[in-house]
Amino acid sequence: MELTVAEENYLKAIYHLSDAGKKSVSTNDLAAEMKNKPASVSDMLRRLGEKEVIEYRKYYGLQITESGKRLALQTIRKHRLWEVFLVEKLNFAWDEVHEVAEQLEHIHSPLLIQRLDAYLNFPKFDPHGDPIPDEFGDVRSRPRVELAEMEINQTGQIVAVKDSSAAFLRYLDKVGAYIGARIKVLDKVEFDGSLEIQVDQKKNLFMSKEVASNILVLQS
Repeated sequence: MELTVAEENYLKAIYHLSDAGKKSVSTNDLAAEMKNKPASVSDMLRRLGEKEVIEYRKYYGLQITESGKRLALQTIRKHRLWEVFLVEKLNFAWDEVHEVAEQLEHIHSPLLIQRLDAYLNFPKFDPHGDPIPDEFGDVRSRPRVELAEMEINQTGQIVAVKDSSAAFLRYLDKVGAYIGARIKVLDKVEFDGSLEIQVDQKKNLFMSKEVASNILVLQS
């Protein structure tokens, strides 16, 4: 089954909002995510329902189907592989790749994606630390905690970010917090949850709770 660009974008949003299909999604939440009017969303849901990639009942929200999950994961896989390609091979910064990958993810060529995956040596994670689904739709996960949840003297490695907006990524570049950095919590302010952390055993940073909540760490 082949979806239109708009249908793929909606299905991908439904997949993310449903926590990979674990919960239903409301029309209002989807409209807010897609920055669209509920009436337009309802028309799209009808089209997706006809293609049997979602199940929608008025007042009960919508669920993504198994075939819908597979298609959403294919789009996510392409998006994240293209992000790796743009960063590793074309020297894009990690805050520059999302919009370009949004366009490239809609290319329908399984052979191209297979060869792209092999060319990149089968990466498991994209530049923001998100797992890349394999060609069968399997997603490799690893235990991660928000930096904001860590306590004084705990250590770990930054492995992903929850907020992949360009502004947030540029901020992390500015302060020197990057994927792969080793960190240690030196202090935690009781009043507002802000942190003092050490990066790579040489640089100390003060970080707000909001920022720390968007950084994911593999604890050591």
